[in-house]
Amino acid sequence: MNVSNPFAPVTEHPAAEVAETAEEAIVSRRSVRGFLPDPVPMELVRHILEVSARAPSGTNMQPWQGHVVVGRKRQELCDAVVHASLHERGDYEREYKYYPDQFFEPYLTRRRTVGFGMYDLIGIRKGDTQRMKEQGARNFTFFDAPVGMIFTVDKRLEIGSWLDYGMYLQNLMIVARQYGLHTCPQAAWPSYHVIIKRILGIPEGLTVLCGMALGYEDTSRPENALRTERADLDDYITFHED
Repeated sequence: MNVSNPFAPVTEHPAAEVAETAEEAIVSRRSVRGFLPDPVPMELVRHILEVSARAPSGTNMQPWQGHVVVGRKRQELCDAVVHASLHERGDYEREYKYYPDQFFEPYLTRRRTVGFGMYDLIGIRKGDTQRMKEQGARNFTFFDAPVGMIFTVDKRLEIGSWLDYGMYLQNLMIVARQYGLHTCPQAAWPSYHVIIKRILGIPEGLTVLCGMALGYEDTSRPENALRTERADLDDYITFHED
C-alpha cells in the first residue's frame, strides 16, 4: 500500500535529511546533542507520537504517558533545571537506578569510549570538571531543541511495562527520521523529578522515566560529528544451526 506523506512539505527544511526506508531510519538515528531553534509544527509532533503508539505492549496496556513542552513552558522548565544542575546538584536524585553501582566489562570500555569521543570533539580535557558540568547542563536545555518531551510511567507497573515503553520510545525516534527530524533520548532528566513534577503538574504516582529532545540537527555543532560503534553480531548473538 502506497500512502502519501501528509507532512511532505515539512521535510523541505534545509536541515532535514529524510530517511526513506525503515532500515535507513534505524541506521541514521543517533543521539543529536545540538539542534537548530527552528520550530517543528505541532501537528507533526502529534502525528509522530500517535504513530509511535502502535508499539507493542503486554495485553495492550500502553503504559506510556508524557508531556510535550515548547515555548514559555519549555523555557521555564529548562531554566529551573539548569540552575539546579549547576548549583544544587547534590540535592536531587532519580527515583530509579539506570546504571549499575560499578561498571564492568565490556560495558565499562564502551561507556568510556563514547565519553572520551564526545569530550574530544568539543575540546574538554580530562579533569576539566567545570566544563564537564556545563556540558552536562546542556541536557536540560534539550540541547537547544525547540521541542522537549518528558515521559512518565505509573509507579505501580512492573518491568514488563518498562520494556514496552522502550519500544514506544524507539518508534518515536525512528518515525522522526522519516520527517527529517532528529532526537536525543535523555536519562539525565529524572534526577530532577521534583522540579519537573512541580512545573508540569505531574502526580506523585508517576515516575519520571526520561526526557527527549526533538528538532532539526545543527550540523555546525562539533559534538554532532560523534558516531558510536556497535559490537559485532557474533559478540552478542549465538546461532544454533543444524
